[in-house]
Amino acid sequence: MKPFIIAILMLNSVVIMAQQKTISRKELLKTALDQSVKSAEIQEITMAAGQGAPKHLHPCPVLGIIKSGEAVFQIEGQEKVILHTGDAFYEPKNVNILHFDNASAEKPLIFTAIYLKEGSEENIKFIK
Repeated sequence: MKPFIIAILMLNSVVIMAQQKTISRKELLKTALDQSVKSAEIQEITMAAGQGAPKHLHPCPVLGIIKSGEAVFQIEGQEKVILHTGDAFYEPKNVNILHFDNASAEKPLIFTAIYLKEGSEENIKFIK
């Protein structure tokens, strides 16, 4: 076979393969923010098995996703929910977070938190 015919057949195969692949999107979270965002800080946070976060609030909105494990999550005035691997969450600005606890006594909880900032506010404030 001549080289240019082989090249055409190879290109044709690449085009067919590209057409068969699709991009899928799954909405994880949609929320409105009551502030302008001038900067963002992203952190990966690991909590040991059985560890719980103290009661706290965030001076800026926080978006996040559970990377592995499960979390017990409760915003003041709302029911507790269990967040599973792949679940997204939203912690509103200046609202008490009663629980963000590792639900497992055996495995760590790993999640990504995205802090959406207007200025130089802290990421977290613990409540006594």
